[in-house]
Amino acid sequence: MTHAETSEEMSHEEAANDRVMFGFWVYLMTDLLMFSVLFAVYAVLHGNSLGGPTGRDLFSPPLALTETLILLTSSFTCGLGMIAARKGIKKQTLFWFGITFLLGLAFLSIELYEFVEFIHEGHTMRSNAFMSSFFLLVGTHGVHITSALIWAAITLFFVAKRGLTKSMVRKLSMLSLFWHFLDIVWIFIFTVVYLMAFV
Repeated sequence: MTHAETSEEMSHEEAANDRVMFGFWVYLMTDLLMFSVLFAVYAVLHGNSLGGPTGRDLFSPPLALTETLILLTSSFTCGLGMIAARKGIKKQTLFWFGITFLLGLAFLSIELYEFVEFIHEGHTMRSNAFMSSFFLLVGTHGVHITSALIWAAITLFFVAKRGLTKSMVRKLSMLSLFWHFLDIVWIFIFTVVYLMAFV
């Protein structure tokens, strides 16, 4: 293979990578629009509890704060994992992304615990408009966290098996962007849903 052919092949590969990254950014923007709509719905409906318990009565600030600290820590470990991946250090990449995965799992467990408690007490999506908008907004974020954890598990499996190829580093980069995006969304949820309930 000549130098010109090699350069052309690399150029095609870079163009393909650019298209993939552009497509992923477009997906993130559509996700952002979806969450914006859900926040707007919650803002309109959060006061419609039909005389039932409000967020002030139901929410546990320490629990929400714990979730927030866990997710912020996971964002930090995800960043460390990405640094290791770009340096080609496989063990550190697996370690830091593994910690991120466990923290995400802990966050999801707390979120599910909160949902189960509400449902056990009779506060479901059918209770009133407030609970419907709450479950829809926070639940959608939880579904995204679940999908990110599945994505992370599959990606880390292939990193362990195949090593840090260019393709795997790109996939980890997209996973990292998605995870940071979900962290930012949660900060807004923590502020709008949990903190504003006590203002």
